[in-house]
Amino acid sequence: MMTQSTINASSNTQTITKPNPQAWYRQTFSPEHGVYVILLVSFLIGAAAAQAWTLSTTLALICAFCGFQAEHPLVMQIKQRRTLKPRFLVWGGLYAVISGGIAIWLYLSYPVVLWIYAGALAALIIDAFSVLQREQKSVFNELITFAAVCLSTPFAYAVTTGVISPSVMGLWALNTLFFSSAIFTVKLRKPKTSSVIPGTIYHAVATLIVFLFYWLGWLSPAAVLAFGLALIKFGIVALNQEWYRTAKIQFAAILESTTAFVFLTIVALSVLPAHLIAL
Repeated sequence: MMTQSTINASSNTQTITKPNPQAWYRQTFSPEHGVYVILLVSFLIGAAAAQAWTLSTTLALICAFCGFQAEHPLVMQIKQRRTLKPRFLVWGGLYAVISGGIAIWLYLSYPVVLWIYAGALAALIIDAFSVLQREQKSVFNELITFAAVCLSTPFAYAVTTGVISPSVMGLWALNTLFFSSAIFTVKLRKPKTSSVIPGTIYHAVATLIVFLFYWLGWLSPAAVLAFGLALIKFGIVALNQEWYRTAKIQFAAILESTTAFVFLTIVALSVLPAHLIAL
């Protein structure tokens, strides 16, 4: 028959052996699932524009993914800056070493990527400063973040072809403007940010910018039409705010992911040569 002391000892043992979710060896992953979609879609569009996939392209994808993963523990450590968290330091450092090592190797082969690194580093500094100021979720910071993630488009193109062309920069701008639309769509779910005016102004300005790049010859007609998906999505949500505000968050995620992959299909087909599309 078990005594009370035995039961207490068993309970204490269970408490001691319970896995610690903050243990340094437990891997960290960014919870920003939407950014995974943006990163993948933007990178694939860049690879489609390059019309090839090489070892350098694969390494660039790993570099971009690890660079994105390094940002999460850095942000978490800044938020808890009064105490050092070994888990964030270890995994943030590991992701940074992998990303940085690949980045250096790619730079030695394709020096043109230095401009992309500079843009990504500037965005990281702005993001870290925004976290310190508790402004990480501001529209400005989210626009900078999306622009940085969409740099994976010229990154994929540069390490595959060795150059950065005006057309691929047009695609970078198109991707940034398209995915940044989600900032204003998602904010309509919250009563404090439910005004459609900021989103309407953004989409009007974004449309003008897209047509400017088309006029310059940096975007194809199909790519311009693909941006219409963002306008349609925002219009539907703006006209059905009550329904959208009460819908489950999973629905919003599905809506954003579905439009992202339809966007990818249209833009990728617009930059591929006819003989590859036929295949």
